[in-house]
Amino acid sequence: MELSVVMPCLNEAETVETCVRKALGFFEEHGIAGEVIIADNGSTDGSQQLAREVGARVVPVIDKGYGNALMGGIRAAHGTYVVMGDADDSYDFTALMPYLTQLRDGADLVMGNRFEGGIAPGAMPPLHRYLGNPVLSFAGRLFFRSKIGDFHCGLRGFRRESIMRLGLQTGGMEFASEMVVRSTLAKYDIREVPTTLSPDGRSRAPHLSTWRDGWRHLRFLMLYSPRWLFLIPGLILMTLGLVAGIALSVGPIRIGDIAFDVDTLVGASAMLVIGFQAVIFALLTKVYAMEEGFLPHDKRVQRIIDSWSLERGLVVGGLLALAGLVGLVASLVHWQGHSFGELDPRDSLRMVVPAAAALVMSFQMIFASLFVSILAIRRRSHPPVTDPAEEAADVVDAAVHKVRTEAEDSAESNVPAETEDPAESKDAAGTV
Repeated sequence: MELSVVMPCLNEAETVETCVRKALGFFEEHGIAGEVIIADNGSTDGSQQLAREVGARVVPVIDKGYGNALMGGIRAAHGTYVVMGDADDSYDFTALMPYLTQLRDGADLVMGNRFEGGIAPGAMPPLHRYLGNPVLSFAGRLFFRSKIGDFHCGLRGFRRESIMRLGLQTGGMEFASEMVVRSTLAKYDIREVPTTLSPDGRSRAPHLSTWRDGWRHLRFLMLYSPRWLFLIPGLILMTLGLVAGIALSVGPIRIGDIAFDVDTLVGASAMLVIGFQAVIFALLTKVYAMEEGFLPHDKRVQRIIDSWSLERGLVVGGLLALAGLVGLVASLVHWQGHSFGELDPRDSLRMVVPAAAALVMSFQMIFASLFVSILAIRRRSHPPVTDPAEEAADVVDAAVHKVRTEAEDSAESNVPAETEDPAESKDAAGTV
């Protein structure tokens, strides 16, 4: 079977028949061997029976959620290619040929673009059309270097084997984002075709929740991009905190009528510590995601991990701790010089605050090094006693030697012990 059309369904009695008929009509019109699968997520309005009566195969999916329903339908699909789309009659299932053409041409994922194909009046709320979808699509392109213009189009086609290989895990509306992100990270051949969006044919409110599902999409995009969630903000905070901290440790800075003093130094130290923690967390998140298969292997991160041993982390953390202790000792000496009496905060804090920041960062470095070492225990395994390649070669050589020896023995056993003289044989044959 070439094509399976999968539609998630939850109480779509008003529109499911229309959608199934359109998809089956598309198969008949273009001579395509296909099927329509209704991935039912617990409908109570008779959608299942209506779909069966017009020729669809209904697959019940127990786990609730848009993503769970789709994955249930995709797993049950028999087609080489799958086109998924909502069963609310907002997408035109008679116009699937552009998707199939791209799939036949070798694409792994073909996305529809509603902004290029046309959005009918009333088909998409203004908040989704002008804010939600553009912002989330921009975030996806920025975070993952994707070229997709419409990240959340519900009508899309893909090679079933390719999507199953990704091991998609989200069960809610963020499934749409996960499919694009994971396909992009896997370097799949992703293409985009214009598609249209019409007002759905239901009288009830849609299942989509603007703010809740929008946040779930954004949360997913951020969690799958440690670089933008932790690394870049952390580097910015570290840079600002370090520059401001060094400048203010010398003395106050005045810009016009504004004076920056020890209060700002405290804030700069906090920025430095938070930024340092964010950078470390970005690395830890990346390592964990790589080990669990959420993110693809990154050679740059691997080089950092290979060079960042526990011992080196402990040395760097120890040096930071030493610097912090030196600062605290200097502050005590300064206090002693004032007979342990009242101090001017503008002088004492210039020593105490940087020292405290160095101590905090030292423990962050030590704890992070320990955690990376724990992760490394899972990544490492004992090397084999013998090289598998050499062992296999020895087995092959032994087999060849055995066959050769048996062949030589067989040849020797077939040779007569003595060869008769032809003349003698002739005489013997002629003598009675």
